Amino acid sequence: MSTAPTSLASKQPANLHGPWPALSPWVRLWPGPGRPASPATVIAVFAATLIAALSIPLDRAGLGWFVTALAGTAALVVARTVRSPDAVPALVERPVDVGTRDRFLWAAATVALLATGTFRAAGWLFALCLLTATLTTALALSSGRSLRSIAVTHVLAPAAATRGALWLARGAARLRGRGHNGAPVRVLATIAVSVLLLTVFGALFVSADAAFARIFEAAVPDLDVVTIGRWVFVSAVTAPLLTAAAFLRAAPPATGRLDRTEGRKVGRVEWAVPLGLLVLLFAAFVTVQLPVLFGGDQHVVETDGLAYAQYARSGFFELCAVTGLTLVVLAGAARWAPRTGQTDRILLRVVLGALATLTLVIVASALHRMDVYTDAYGLTRLRLLVACCEAWFGIVLVMVLVAGIRIRAPWLPRVAIAAGVLTLLGLAGANPDGLIAENHVQRTDRIDLGYLADLSPDAAPAIAGLDDPERRNCLLTAIGESMPADDWRGWNLARETARDLIAKYPANHPAGCGELIHRY
Repeated sequence: MSTAPTSLASKQPANLHGPWPALSPWVRLWPGPGRPASPATVIAVFAATLIAALSIPLDRAGLGWFVTALAGTAALVVARTVRSPDAVPALVERPVDVGTRDRFLWAAATVALLATGTFRAAGWLFALCLLTATLTTALALSSGRSLRSIAVTHVLAPAAATRGALWLARGAARLRGRGHNGAPVRVLATIAVSVLLLTVFGALFVSADAAFARIFEAAVPDLDVVTIGRWVFVSAVTAPLLTAAAFLRAAPPATGRLDRTEGRKVGRVEWAVPLGLLVLLFAAFVTVQLPVLFGGDQHVVETDGLAYAQYARSGFFELCAVTGLTLVVLAGAARWAPRTGQTDRILLRVVLGALATLTLVIVASALHRMDVYTDAYGLTRLRLLVACCEAWFGIVLVMVLVAGIRIRAPWLPRVAIAAGVLTLLGLAGANPDGLIAENHVQRTDRIDLGYLADLSPDAAPAIAGLDDPERRNCLLTAIGESMPADDWRGWNLARETARDLIAKYPANHPAGCGELIHRY
């Protein structure tokens, strides 16, 4: 009796050595690597986890995040390029979706986002970069272009961590199975000899030179309960993330099938009438509110009882919500509106183009209101961040207008996200806390010293430009009090610059700085 597996579809004997026929949609869409993890992959993931545990400073932005990003990226490259040989070669190679061509750019964007912690000290900014890095990582690992494929990659992360752990365990078992040739013994011997040599010669160098001793002391952490607890926590978080990413990198799911937008369509009347009425509503709002939208100083002066704050804040966040919801409506219309006939395509271009154009006017209105508000009351983090988000909305709307030329635009989701990532990196490069401090320093009428004292060390160079030495020195002292001591993991260029300025401009009476700052 034959022992060869039988294909359910053809009832014919299948290949003895695989790949076997897929029995479920789950297996067809995400079959997995088909072989254990290579020894290089197992070692790379373990090494990246170890580097993350030793490098990441949990309480601040610093150099350690950048080092971890480089180590994680190297581990994922190894997981994809280094493959373990099959014990029995398969007769047919299973095709693997290698992803989109821009995956290397998304990986570089992830590293760049985490590298901002090396140059910027603002915690809120680095938190945004860290969250955005999870999105760019999913884009680097996803094989699809649509938002649905990117979302599916995020959702599959827990399953990828589970399957990846089993995948790495099989690879580690295969590595241990080579014990007959003494490989594990040689690896352990190599590690032991390396540790012995580094310990002996390191101790001699530390005793020989004080400068090297200081560097060695700063590089080697203190072994206490807090340090060990941090290592365990970071390892427990990083290991599943790297495992999931390595598994997705080695065998990404076929999410490219989700990119197809030609599904069930609605009738012409079903989408054109609601959106047409929405266009009329937008047109009426823009027409009636033109004096309010772009009146500026003249509108504030001519309207009794209207202050700058009331003018700028009246409807600003509502206009931002309108912009965001409009993008959702445009995406839904592009998905479900028919486009087979020439009439359908013309109608889609006209309606969506009019809606996007009117929304651009609303975006300009919101940015104008925020500009008036900033001129009157100064710049803050919230005002700057919301203005950047609204500007990004405007860029996406321009992309929607460009996409309407050919109706189909599979590039739009990724390009829109790329524009958002570049906006965030540009904001980090511009030093937002420094811009806020510079805006307040240039205001001669009233300076909010309490707000400036709460800014990050990024603001120190701008604060050093204050004409009043007493205020300048007290503000720098207040910023210095909130800065923790950094080792190599938490090294940050902005904090180092702030320390130099604090040493250059010390406060004459530090005890009275608190009263001076909160007096205004």
